[in-house]
Amino acid sequence: MKTQMMDAMVGHEAPEFTLPGTDGPVTLNNLRGRVVVLYFYPRDNTPGCTTEACDFRDDIREFRNLNAEVLGVSTDTLASHQKFIAKYQLSFPLLSDEGGEVAAQYGVYKEKNLYGKVTMGIERSTFIIDQKGIIRHVFRKVKVMGHVEQLIPLVSDLQA
Repeated sequence: MKTQMMDAMVGHEAPEFTLPGTDGPVTLNNLRGRVVVLYFYPRDNTPGCTTEACDFRDDIREFRNLNAEVLGVSTDTLASHQKFIAKYQLSFPLLSDEGGEVAAQYGVYKEKNLYGKVTMGIERSTFIIDQKGIIRHVFRKVKVMGHVEQLIPLVSDLQA
């Protein structure tokens, strides 16, 4: 299946999707009325991805108090996600985008070059989507340290 590369941008409607998740299938449109923090990450159980997931876990109460839904997306399988959640006691759903189609819709499924080996994979990115399904903030090539903390005031501002 050929994926269409798009670039989800601030002010545009978030690309709709339904993906299998660790708490059951998730359809973005079903989350209207809530702010959605949609973060894409490369791989379960890798150092940066583990740190990022644990940062979301540690601040999940803040997001829930703001009526926000946190969703992590990677190309890993649901079985891998379940092990990742169990190992680190993650308290939010992880979605499986095995073919990278949704990541491509958001413009984060990219060619990567690691030590001369070229592969396709997810570029760490976060999208904050408002209650009406409009993208309000986009973070690309995310640096993990301090990232989750910078999202909380942005989500809070959308509640006003």
